[in-house]
Amino acid sequence: MSTAALDRPALTVHGHWIDDWRPEDPAFWERTGARVARRNLAFSIFSEHIGFSVWTLWSVLVLFLGPAYGIDPAGKFLLTAVPALVGSVLRIPYTFAVARFGGRNWTIVSASLLLVPTLLVAFLLEPGVSYSTLLILAAVAGVGGGNFASSMANINAYYPDRLKGWALGINAGGGNLGVAAVQLVGLFVLAVFGAGSPGLVAGIYIPLVVLAALGSALFMDNLSQARNEKRGMRDAVRERHTWVMSLLYIGTFGSFIGFGFAFGQVLQVQFADVFSTPVKAAYLTFLGPLLGSLIRPVGGALADRLGGARVTFWNFVAMAAGAGTVLLASQLRSLPLYLVGFVALFVFSGLGNGSTYKMIPRIFAVRHPGDEHEARRLSGAVIGIAGAIGAFGGVLVNLAFRQSFLTYRTADAAYLTFIGFYALCVLVTWAVYLRPSPRRLAGV
Repeated sequence: MSTAALDRPALTVHGHWIDDWRPEDPAFWERTGARVARRNLAFSIFSEHIGFSVWTLWSVLVLFLGPAYGIDPAGKFLLTAVPALVGSVLRIPYTFAVARFGGRNWTIVSASLLLVPTLLVAFLLEPGVSYSTLLILAAVAGVGGGNFASSMANINAYYPDRLKGWALGINAGGGNLGVAAVQLVGLFVLAVFGAGSPGLVAGIYIPLVVLAALGSALFMDNLSQARNEKRGMRDAVRERHTWVMSLLYIGTFGSFIGFGFAFGQVLQVQFADVFSTPVKAAYLTFLGPLLGSLIRPVGGALADRLGGARVTFWNFVAMAAGAGTVLLASQLRSLPLYLVGFVALFVFSGLGNGSTYKMIPRIFAVRHPGDEHEARRLSGAVIGIAGAIGAFGGVLVNLAFRQSFLTYRTADAAYLTFIGFYALCVLVTWAVYLRPSPRRLAGV
Protein backbone atom coordinates (compact mmCIF):
# COMPACT_ATOMS: atom_id res chain seq x y z
CA MET A 1 0.00 0.00 0.00
CA SER A 2 1.35 3.44 -0.88
CA THR A 3 2.06 6.17 1.65
CA ALA A 4 -0.48 8.38 -0.06
CA ALA A 5 -3.15 5.76 0.46
CA LEU A 6 -2.32 5.52 4.13
CA ASP A 7 -2.53 9.29 4.53
CA ARG A 8 -5.98 9.60 2.99
CA PRO A 9 -8.94 9.88 5.37
CA ALA A 10 -10.42 6.42 5.86
CA LEU A 11 -13.90 5.58 4.64
CA THR A 12 -16.39 4.05 7.05
CA VAL A 13 -15.98 0.30 6.71
CA HIS A 14 -18.37 -2.12 8.49
CA GLY A 15 -19.05 0.49 11.16
CA HIS A 16 -15.53 0.38 12.64
CA TRP A 17 -14.22 3.66 11.19
CA ILE A 18 -15.54 6.95 12.56
CA ASP A 19 -14.99 9.91 10.24
CA ASP A 20 -16.81 12.60 12.24
CA TRP A 21 -15.59 12.95 15.81
CA ARG A 22 -16.15 16.21 17.75
CA PRO A 23 -15.73 15.57 21.48
CA GLU A 24 -15.52 19.29 22.34
CA ASP A 25 -19.00 19.84 20.83
CA PRO A 26 -21.42 19.44 23.82
CA ALA A 27 -24.37 18.40 21.65
CA PHE A 28 -22.35 15.79 19.78
CA TRP A 29 -20.86 14.48 23.01
CA GLU A 30 -24.22 14.06 24.75
CA ARG A 31 -25.91 12.56 21.70
CA THR A 32 -23.26 10.14 20.48
CA GLY A 33 -19.74 10.78 21.71
CA ALA A 34 -19.97 9.74 25.37
CA ARG A 35 -21.50 6.35 24.60
CA VAL A 36 -18.99 5.48 21.89
CA ALA A 37 -16.05 6.73 23.97
CA ARG A 38 -17.11 4.65 26.99
CA ARG A 39 -17.37 1.50 24.89
CA ASN A 40 -13.90 1.97 23.43
CA LEU A 41 -12.52 2.86 26.85
CA ALA A 42 -13.87 -0.36 28.39
CA PHE A 43 -12.27 -2.68 25.85
CA SER A 44 -9.09 -0.63 25.78
CA ILE A 45 -8.79 -1.10 29.54
CA PHE A 46 -9.26 -4.86 29.28
CA SER A 47 -6.63 -5.27 26.58
CA GLU A 48 -4.19 -2.96 28.35
CA HIS A 49 -4.83 -4.79 31.63
CA ILE A 50 -3.79 -8.11 30.08
CA GLY A 51 -0.80 -6.37 28.47
CA PHE A 52 0.41 -5.12 31.85
CA SER A 53 0.03 -8.59 33.36
CA VAL A 54 2.11 -10.17 30.61
CA TRP A 55 4.68 -7.36 30.80
CA THR A 56 5.19 -7.87 34.54
CA LEU A 57 4.91 -11.66 34.34
CA TRP A 58 8.54 -12.04 35.35
CA SER A 59 8.01 -10.15 38.61
CA VAL A 60 6.13 -13.32 39.60
CA LEU A 61 8.12 -15.93 37.70
CA VAL A 62 11.38 -15.04 39.48
CA LEU A 63 9.71 -16.19 42.71
CA PHE A 64 9.49 -19.67 41.18
CA LEU A 65 13.17 -19.78 40.23
CA GLY A 66 14.51 -21.75 43.19
CA PRO A 67 17.89 -23.49 43.67
CA ALA A 68 17.19 -25.86 40.74
CA TYR A 69 17.59 -22.90 38.35
CA GLY A 70 20.91 -21.76 39.82
CA ILE A 71 20.25 -17.99 39.59
CA ASP A 72 21.46 -15.51 42.22
CA PRO A 73 19.52 -12.36 43.24
CA ALA A 74 21.52 -10.16 40.83
CA GLY A 75 20.57 -12.47 37.96
CA LYS A 76 16.91 -12.28 38.95
CA PHE A 77 16.96 -8.47 39.01
CA LEU A 78 18.35 -8.57 35.47
CA LEU A 79 15.49 -10.86 34.40
CA THR A 80 13.00 -8.23 35.56
CA ALA A 81 14.95 -5.33 34.08
CA VAL A 82 14.97 -6.84 30.57
CA PRO A 83 11.17 -6.81 29.94
CA ALA A 84 11.01 -3.33 31.44
CA LEU A 85 13.62 -2.19 28.92
CA VAL A 86 11.96 -3.84 25.91
CA GLY A 87 8.55 -2.51 26.92
CA SER A 88 9.86 1.04 27.24
CA VAL A 89 11.49 0.91 23.79
CA LEU A 90 8.32 -0.47 22.15
CA ARG A 91 6.16 2.37 23.44
CA ILE A 92 7.35 4.76 20.73
CA PRO A 93 6.41 2.57 17.72
CA TYR A 94 3.20 1.52 19.47
CA THR A 95 2.20 5.17 19.72
CA PHE A 96 2.87 5.63 16.00
CA ALA A 97 0.87 2.49 15.24
CA VAL A 98 -2.40 4.01 16.44
CA ALA A 99 -2.12 6.87 13.96
CA ARG A 100 -0.98 4.55 11.18
CA PHE A 101 -3.41 1.66 11.51
CA GLY A 102 -6.25 2.90 13.73
CA GLY A 103 -6.87 2.37 17.43
CA ARG A 104 -9.09 -0.68 17.05
CA ASN A 105 -6.91 -2.35 14.47
CA TRP A 106 -3.75 -1.91 16.47
CA THR A 107 -5.40 -3.09 19.69
CA ILE A 108 -6.27 -6.35 17.93
CA VAL A 109 -2.66 -6.78 16.79
CA SER A 110 -1.07 -5.76 20.10
CA ALA A 111 -3.39 -8.05 22.07
CA SER A 112 -2.70 -10.97 19.75
CA LEU A 113 1.07 -10.50 20.12
CA LEU A 114 0.71 -11.31 23.83
CA LEU A 115 0.20 -14.95 22.84
CA VAL A 116 3.91 -15.19 21.96
CA PRO A 117 5.40 -14.68 25.47
CA THR A 118 2.61 -16.58 27.25
CA LEU A 119 2.91 -19.65 25.02
CA LEU A 120 6.72 -19.64 25.20
CA VAL A 121 6.77 -19.43 28.99
CA ALA A 122 4.00 -22.02 29.36
CA PHE A 123 6.00 -24.63 27.42
CA LEU A 124 9.67 -23.74 27.96
CA LEU A 125 10.10 -22.58 31.57
CA GLU A 126 11.44 -25.51 33.62
CA PRO A 127 14.60 -26.45 35.57
CA GLY A 128 17.60 -26.94 33.35
CA VAL A 129 16.73 -24.15 30.93
CA SER A 130 19.75 -21.94 30.21
CA TYR A 131 20.00 -18.41 31.58
CA SER A 132 20.30 -17.02 28.05
CA THR A 133 16.98 -18.67 27.19
CA LEU A 134 15.42 -17.11 30.29
CA LEU A 135 16.67 -13.69 29.19
CA ILE A 136 15.05 -14.19 25.77
CA LEU A 137 11.77 -15.29 27.33
CA ALA A 138 11.84 -12.25 29.63
CA ALA A 139 12.62 -9.92 26.71
CA VAL A 140 9.69 -11.24 24.65
CA ALA A 141 7.34 -10.44 27.54
CA GLY A 142 8.25 -6.79 26.94
CA VAL A 143 5.65 -6.62 24.13
CA GLY A 144 3.06 -6.15 26.87
CA GLY A 145 4.68 -2.86 27.83
CA GLY A 146 3.90 -1.26 24.49
CA ASN A 147 0.14 -1.69 24.90
CA PHE A 148 -0.06 1.16 27.39
CA ALA A 149 1.28 3.77 24.96
CA SER A 150 -1.04 2.85 22.11
CA SER A 151 -4.02 2.60 24.44
CA MET A 152 -3.40 6.01 26.02
CA ALA A 153 -2.82 7.72 22.67
CA ASN A 154 -6.03 6.17 21.38
CA ILE A 155 -8.21 7.12 24.36
CA ASN A 156 -6.73 10.64 24.49
CA ALA A 157 -8.33 11.30 21.08
CA TYR A 158 -11.78 10.16 22.21
CA TYR A 159 -12.39 12.48 25.16
CA PRO A 160 -12.89 16.25 25.51
CA ASP A 161 -10.23 18.20 27.36
CA ARG A 162 -12.36 18.60 30.49
CA LEU A 163 -12.58 14.80 30.90
CA LYS A 164 -9.13 13.73 29.75
CA GLY A 165 -7.73 13.50 33.26
CA TRP A 166 -10.55 11.20 34.34
CA ALA A 167 -10.51 9.09 31.16
CA LEU A 168 -6.74 8.70 30.99
CA GLY A 169 -6.63 7.96 34.71
CA ILE A 170 -9.31 5.26 34.43
CA ASN A 171 -7.65 3.77 31.37
CA ALA A 172 -4.19 3.72 32.92
CA GLY A 173 -5.45 2.61 36.34
CA GLY A 174 -7.35 -0.31 34.86
CA GLY A 175 -4.26 -1.29 32.92
CA ASN A 176 -1.99 -0.91 35.92
CA LEU A 177 -4.22 -3.31 37.85
CA GLY A 178 -2.71 -5.98 35.64
CA VAL A 179 0.45 -5.68 37.77
CA ALA A 180 -1.51 -6.63 40.89
CA ALA A 181 -3.57 -9.24 39.03
CA VAL A 182 -0.56 -11.22 37.85
CA GLN A 183 0.75 -11.20 41.43
CA LEU A 184 -2.54 -12.75 42.58
CA VAL A 185 -2.40 -15.33 39.78
CA GLY A 186 1.13 -16.20 40.88
CA LEU A 187 -0.01 -16.49 44.51
CA PHE A 188 -2.81 -18.83 43.43
CA VAL A 189 -0.45 -21.07 41.47
CA LEU A 190 2.13 -21.11 44.29
CA ALA A 191 -0.49 -21.92 46.93
CA VAL A 192 -2.33 -24.61 44.95
CA PHE A 193 0.30 -26.17 42.68
CA GLY A 194 3.58 -25.16 44.33
CA ALA A 195 6.74 -23.57 43.00
CA GLY A 196 7.30 -26.35 40.46
CA SER A 197 4.65 -25.10 38.01
CA PRO A 198 5.65 -21.61 36.78
CA GLY A 199 4.27 -22.28 33.29
CA LEU A 200 0.75 -22.36 34.73
CA VAL A 201 0.95 -18.62 35.49
CA ALA A 202 1.43 -17.86 31.79
CA GLY A 203 -1.05 -20.57 30.75
CA ILE A 204 -3.86 -18.92 32.69
CA TYR A 205 -3.43 -15.79 30.54
CA ILE A 206 -3.63 -17.52 27.15
CA PRO A 207 -7.49 -17.59 26.96
CA LEU A 208 -7.64 -14.05 28.38
CA VAL A 209 -5.36 -12.81 25.59
CA VAL A 210 -7.70 -14.40 23.03
CA LEU A 211 -10.71 -12.69 24.67
CA ALA A 212 -8.94 -9.32 24.59
CA ALA A 213 -8.22 -9.64 20.86
CA LEU A 214 -11.79 -10.75 20.07
CA GLY A 215 -13.36 -8.01 22.19
CA SER A 216 -11.26 -5.37 20.45
CA ALA A 217 -12.24 -6.70 17.03
CA LEU A 218 -15.95 -6.78 17.79
CA PHE A 219 -16.53 -3.66 19.89
CA MET A 220 -13.84 -1.03 19.27
CA ASP A 221 -13.57 1.67 16.59
CA ASN A 222 -10.94 3.58 14.62
CA LEU A 223 -10.92 7.38 14.44
CA SER A 224 -10.10 8.61 10.94
CA GLN A 225 -8.82 11.95 12.23
CA ALA A 226 -6.24 10.16 14.37
CA ARG A 227 -4.67 8.76 11.19
CA ASN A 228 -4.01 12.20 9.76
CA GLU A 229 -1.72 13.56 12.48
CA LYS A 230 1.53 14.45 10.69
CA ARG A 231 4.96 15.15 12.15
CA GLY A 232 3.55 15.04 15.66
CA MET A 233 6.48 13.13 17.11
CA ARG A 234 9.05 15.30 15.34
CA ASP A 235 7.42 18.51 16.59
CA ALA A 236 6.97 17.09 20.09
CA VAL A 237 10.69 16.31 20.35
CA ARG A 238 11.39 20.04 19.90
CA GLU A 239 9.13 20.99 22.82
CA ARG A 240 10.95 21.47 26.13
CA HIS A 241 7.82 20.40 27.99
CA THR A 242 8.15 16.98 26.38
CA TRP A 243 11.40 16.40 28.22
CA VAL A 244 10.23 17.97 31.46
CA MET A 245 7.17 15.73 31.54
CA SER A 246 9.28 12.70 30.59
CA LEU A 247 11.50 13.34 33.60
CA LEU A 248 8.49 13.65 35.90
CA TYR A 249 6.97 10.51 34.43
CA ILE A 250 10.14 8.56 35.23
CA GLY A 251 9.48 9.52 38.85
CA THR A 252 5.83 8.44 38.84
CA PHE A 253 5.21 5.62 36.39
CA GLY A 254 8.86 4.55 36.34
CA SER A 255 8.70 4.09 40.09
CA PHE A 256 5.39 2.22 39.93
CA ILE A 257 6.46 -0.29 37.30
CA GLY A 258 9.99 -0.63 38.69
CA PHE A 259 8.74 -1.36 42.20
CA GLY A 260 6.12 -3.70 40.73
CA PHE A 261 8.89 -5.74 39.11
CA ALA A 262 11.22 -5.64 42.12
CA PHE A 263 9.06 -5.71 45.27
CA GLY A 264 8.84 -9.48 45.68
CA GLN A 265 12.56 -9.97 45.14
CA VAL A 266 13.50 -7.17 47.54
CA LEU A 267 11.32 -8.70 50.25
CA GLN A 268 12.92 -12.11 49.80
CA VAL A 269 16.47 -10.75 49.82
CA GLN A 270 16.11 -8.04 52.49
CA PHE A 271 13.99 -10.14 54.87
CA ALA A 272 15.15 -13.64 53.96
CA ASP A 273 14.47 -14.94 57.48
CA VAL A 274 10.78 -13.97 57.23
CA PHE A 275 10.12 -14.84 53.58
CA SER A 276 11.78 -18.24 53.47
CA THR A 277 9.38 -19.53 50.81
CA PRO A 278 8.07 -17.77 47.65
CA VAL A 279 4.44 -18.10 48.68
CA LYS A 280 5.05 -16.03 51.84
CA ALA A 281 6.36 -13.12 49.76
CA ALA A 282 3.57 -13.53 47.19
CA TYR A 283 0.97 -12.89 49.90
CA LEU A 284 2.20 -9.28 50.10
CA THR A 285 3.51 -8.39 46.65
CA PHE A 286 0.09 -7.67 45.13
CA LEU A 287 -0.95 -5.11 47.75
CA GLY A 288 1.21 -2.18 46.62
CA PRO A 289 0.44 -2.49 42.88
CA LEU A 290 -3.25 -2.93 43.67
CA LEU A 291 -3.52 0.26 45.72
CA GLY A 292 -1.29 2.20 43.31
CA SER A 293 -3.50 1.19 40.38
CA LEU A 294 -6.79 1.93 42.11
CA ILE A 295 -5.70 5.41 43.14
CA ARG A 296 -4.42 6.45 39.72
CA PRO A 297 -7.83 7.78 38.53
CA VAL A 298 -7.95 9.83 41.75
CA GLY A 299 -4.73 11.52 40.66
CA GLY A 300 -6.32 12.46 37.35
CA ALA A 301 -9.50 13.70 39.05
CA LEU A 302 -7.53 15.78 41.58
CA ALA A 303 -5.52 17.26 38.71
CA ASP A 304 -8.76 18.18 36.93
CA ARG A 305 -9.93 20.00 40.04
CA LEU A 306 -6.78 21.42 41.65
CA GLY A 307 -4.33 21.59 38.76
CA GLY A 308 -1.95 18.87 37.68
CA ALA A 309 1.25 20.72 38.58
CA ARG A 310 0.15 21.39 42.14
CA VAL A 311 -0.90 17.77 42.71
CA THR A 312 2.32 16.48 41.12
CA PHE A 313 4.49 18.77 43.26
CA TRP A 314 3.07 17.58 46.58
CA ASN A 315 2.98 14.02 45.35
CA PHE A 316 6.74 14.00 44.83
CA VAL A 317 7.21 15.43 48.31
CA ALA A 318 5.19 12.48 49.64
CA MET A 319 7.21 10.00 47.54
CA ALA A 320 10.46 11.32 48.97
CA ALA A 321 9.00 10.87 52.45
CA GLY A 322 7.92 7.33 51.55
CA ALA A 323 11.39 6.43 50.31
CA GLY A 324 12.85 7.91 53.50
CA THR A 325 10.52 5.72 55.55
CA VAL A 326 11.65 2.61 53.66
CA LEU A 327 15.29 3.55 54.21
CA LEU A 328 14.73 3.99 57.94
CA ALA A 329 12.83 0.69 58.15
CA SER A 330 15.63 -1.09 56.30
CA GLN A 331 18.22 0.16 58.80
CA LEU A 332 15.98 -0.73 61.77
CA ARG A 333 15.09 -4.11 60.22
CA SER A 334 11.43 -3.28 60.85
CA LEU A 335 9.21 -5.20 58.43
CA PRO A 336 5.93 -3.41 59.42
CA LEU A 337 7.47 0.04 58.88
CA TYR A 338 9.09 -1.20 55.67
CA LEU A 339 5.74 -2.36 54.29
CA VAL A 340 4.09 0.93 55.25
CA GLY A 341 6.78 2.91 53.43
CA PHE A 342 6.77 0.71 50.34
CA VAL A 343 2.97 0.67 50.04
CA ALA A 344 3.05 4.48 50.37
CA LEU A 345 5.51 4.58 47.45
CA PHE A 346 3.12 2.52 45.34
CA VAL A 347 0.14 4.69 46.31
CA PHE A 348 1.83 8.00 45.57
CA SER A 349 3.45 6.74 42.38
CA GLY A 350 -0.04 5.74 41.23
CA LEU A 351 -1.49 9.11 42.24
CA GLY A 352 1.33 10.87 40.41
CA ASN A 353 0.70 8.77 37.30
CA GLY A 354 -2.75 10.28 37.03
CA SER A 355 -1.72 13.86 37.71
CA THR A 356 1.28 13.91 35.34
CA TYR A 357 -0.72 12.42 32.47
CA LYS A 358 -3.42 15.03 32.99
CA MET A 359 -0.76 17.73 32.76
CA ILE A 360 0.26 16.75 29.22
CA PRO A 361 -2.95 17.54 27.29
CA ARG A 362 -3.51 20.59 29.51
CA ILE A 363 -0.04 22.00 28.75
CA PHE A 364 -0.69 21.97 25.02
CA ALA A 365 -4.25 23.20 25.37
CA VAL A 366 -2.82 26.26 27.17
CA ARG A 367 0.01 26.68 24.66
CA HIS A 368 -2.37 26.49 21.67
CA PRO A 369 -5.62 28.14 22.79
CA GLY A 370 -8.42 27.77 20.28
CA ASP A 371 -6.51 25.22 18.19
CA GLU A 372 -7.92 21.91 19.40
CA HIS A 373 -6.33 19.92 16.59
CA GLU A 374 -2.80 21.19 17.28
CA ALA A 375 -3.15 20.62 21.02
CA ARG A 376 -4.39 17.07 20.46
CA ARG A 377 -1.71 16.35 17.85
CA LEU A 378 1.15 17.37 20.15
CA SER A 379 -0.26 15.92 23.37
CA GLY A 380 -0.80 12.54 21.70
CA ALA A 381 2.83 12.48 20.58
CA VAL A 382 4.13 13.60 23.97
CA ILE A 383 2.09 10.91 25.70
CA GLY A 384 3.97 8.36 23.61
CA ILE A 385 7.40 9.86 24.29
CA ALA A 386 6.83 10.40 28.01
CA GLY A 387 5.32 6.94 28.35
CA ALA A 388 8.38 5.34 26.76
CA ILE A 389 10.91 7.31 28.79
CA GLY A 390 8.88 6.90 31.97
CA ALA A 391 8.78 3.14 31.49
CA PHE A 392 12.56 3.17 31.23
CA GLY A 393 12.48 4.29 34.84
CA GLY A 394 11.40 0.74 35.64
CA VAL A 395 14.71 -0.46 34.24
CA LEU A 396 16.62 2.06 36.34
CA VAL A 397 14.82 1.00 39.52
CA ASN A 398 15.73 -2.66 39.02
CA LEU A 399 19.32 -1.82 38.09
CA ALA A 400 19.60 0.41 41.16
CA PHE A 401 18.46 -2.46 43.40
CA ARG A 402 20.78 -4.89 41.62
CA GLN A 403 23.84 -2.66 42.01
CA SER A 404 23.01 -1.78 45.60
CA PHE A 405 22.78 -5.45 46.61
CA LEU A 406 25.93 -6.34 44.65
CA THR A 407 27.97 -3.54 46.22
CA TYR A 408 26.57 -3.18 49.74
CA ARG A 409 24.43 -6.33 50.21
CA THR A 410 21.50 -4.07 51.13
CA ALA A 411 19.11 -1.85 49.17
CA ASP A 412 19.92 1.28 51.19
CA ALA A 413 21.95 2.92 48.41
CA ALA A 414 19.02 2.46 46.04
CA TYR A 415 16.64 4.15 48.49
CA LEU A 416 19.00 7.13 48.84
CA THR A 417 19.07 7.41 45.05
CA PHE A 418 15.27 7.42 44.91
CA ILE A 419 15.04 10.15 47.55
CA GLY A 420 17.46 12.34 45.59
CA PHE A 421 15.56 11.82 42.35
CA TYR A 422 12.19 12.68 43.91
CA ALA A 423 13.72 15.85 45.37
CA LEU A 424 14.88 16.77 41.86
CA CYS A 425 11.34 16.24 40.54
CA VAL A 426 9.96 18.52 43.28
CA LEU A 427 12.35 21.29 42.22
CA VAL A 428 11.64 20.86 38.49
CA THR A 429 7.86 20.89 38.96
CA TRP A 430 8.04 24.06 41.02
CA ALA A 431 10.54 25.82 38.73
CA VAL A 432 8.71 25.09 35.46
CA TYR A 433 5.03 25.06 36.40
CA LEU A 434 4.49 26.70 39.79
CA ARG A 435 7.18 29.37 40.31
CA PRO A 436 5.85 32.91 39.70
CA SER A 437 7.24 33.84 36.30
CA PRO A 438 6.02 35.54 33.08
CA ARG A 439 7.02 32.36 31.18
CA ARG A 440 5.03 29.98 33.40
CA LEU A 441 2.00 28.25 31.90
CA ALA A 442 -0.91 29.28 34.13
CA GLY A 443 -3.57 26.68 34.77
CA VAL A 444 -1.53 23.52 34.17
